[in-house]
Amino acid sequence: MRRRRPGRQPGARCSTAWRPVRRSSCRVAVIELNASPEVGTYLGGPRPRAELERTMPEVPGRRPFAVELDGATIGTIQLDPQDLERPGNRREAGETELGYLFLPEACGRGYATEACAAALDWFAGPLPGEPVVLYTQTANARSMRLAAKLGFTELERFEAYGAEQWFGVWSSVTPTA
Repeated sequence: MRRRRPGRQPGARCSTAWRPVRRSSCRVAVIELNASPEVGTYLGGPRPRAELERTMPEVPGRRPFAVELDGATIGTIQLDPQDLERPGNRREAGETELGYLFLPEACGRGYATEACAAALDWFAGPLPGEPVVLYTQTANARSMRLAAKLGFTELERFEAYGAEQWFGVWSSVTPTA
């Protein structure tokens, strides 16, 4: 049985496209995301813009969804293999990890919910029942709310990077009792 996904938010005009991020505006947005103090709050801080501009490839990331609003990139979503070096790694819970970054001006408007739900639905199409995992800091209230809205279930909390971390799992198939 498929879980019900959050619907389109009233007034939301974002779109997701599974494609390599090739346009220069996407590269600029990815640099902005990684250099932003607000975005980096729960990710170990911002990275220096000069370093990002020097080292960021023309096609940033491996396979991101580019999230666009009125033609401008406002965020990225990735579904990638779990990082085996990450503290608290639980490979047995699922091999694919959901990651996302959104520009501060795009936060709080439902775009992340809409775009992440679309990415998870895309993933579940060819891989029904395959779990997806998510890590976030418990102090990141927006990310914790997003995980709940998307239907992630908490598996554990643990300390890493000097803060409490949350680890959850999602599946397109609801377990039977």
